[in-house]
Amino acid sequence: MGIDTDKAIARMKDVKISLHCWQTDDVGGFEKPDSTLGGGGIQCTGNYPGKSRSIAEMKTDLEKAMSLLPGKQRLNLHAIYGDFGGELVDRDQIEIKHFQGWIDWAKNQGIGLDFNASCFSHPKSDDGFTLSSKNEAIRQFWVEHVKRCRIIAAEMGKQLGTPCVHNIWIPDGSKDMPVDRLGHRAILKKSLDEIFAVPYSKEYIKDAIECKLFGIGSEAMVVGSHEFYLGYALKNNTLLCLDNGHFHPTEQVADKISSCLLYIDELLLHVTRGIRWDSDHVVTFNDEIILIAQEVIRCNALDRVNVGLDFFDGSLNRIGAYVVGTRAAQQAFLFALLEPTELIKKYEEAGKNFERLAYLESMKTMLFGAVYDKYCLDSNVPVGVDYIAEIQKYEEEILLKR
Repeated sequence: MGIDTDKAIARMKDVKISLHCWQTDDVGGFEKPDSTLGGGGIQCTGNYPGKSRSIAEMKTDLEKAMSLLPGKQRLNLHAIYGDFGGELVDRDQIEIKHFQGWIDWAKNQGIGLDFNASCFSHPKSDDGFTLSSKNEAIRQFWVEHVKRCRIIAAEMGKQLGTPCVHNIWIPDGSKDMPVDRLGHRAILKKSLDEIFAVPYSKEYIKDAIECKLFGIGSEAMVVGSHEFYLGYALKNNTLLCLDNGHFHPTEQVADKISSCLLYIDELLLHVTRGIRWDSDHVVTFNDEIILIAQEVIRCNALDRVNVGLDFFDGSLNRIGAYVVGTRAAQQAFLFALLEPTELIKKYEEAGKNFERLAYLESMKTMLFGAVYDKYCLDSNVPVGVDYIAEIQKYEEEILLKR
């Protein structure tokens, strides 16, 4: 078919997937010694032994996961994962010093960091509203939190020499039918305007806003809907985050990518796997992920799309979850890079739809796995399922002793 497999492997250097730190500890964080997930539209299920209990354990787990992955990754941090020295530092008081250890670690690892404001699992999010709250004191608390997160993110990007993607997701919404949707959305717009009033160089930080259709406890209305954030991103030149678990199960997120890229400079993708709802299962090499990767590659937009993982499953070995999920996302992009797109496009433009379909089907049986194995060999990481033994050994020696 005229596909240069070595060239496809070489292009994988541009596919840097941001690993989400919260898979290591089931979204607990380190705000206080007994930090546990506390609502806000998020739920992690399972109680598999060995979750990380400290920043040191988390770094060790992440290093192990990355050692089993080809290519170079990034790390995505939430604000609740700062080094607070065992003291309760409220979220409107966090500073760069609480994350300097992560910056130094990332520098030693030779990777970039991404960051997220944590507008959930907090007493001031219990009523379901944060940046869109009609309680001015609560709204100001969260505005200050996100402002500080942007300061931290910009410093991460500055010190590490690679822009930090700072993403804003809030759980704001209503469990049952609200009356004043416009009021809450006007307040959210006001909050975002205040947050983004201070400009930072895009060399240091890329601001992203993340939409959602519904969440736990916000089934009837989410303030930050797709339409709201799409409009805001277009008007204010921010990144738009598309999480493929945040839409209706019958919506195809891949189809949104080309439309958004016509009007928005850059996108952020949160890659996950929902089963029946936004359940954040470990990513697998399925049709949805393949279509997302294909659309990015077909649009020639690797340099305009940032990719991060967003799942949290406490029912299985958490290191294994990282390796399976990241490899699945990588495989989707490599599969897309191996497609004879220009050849198929010629058939499409000639109205030869049978030939187009035939080529698309033939790709499914090509020896794609051999190319990914070569990618792993070139990166000096385990090939095929050889990583299973490595993870089992780590579990026996480290995880089960926690």
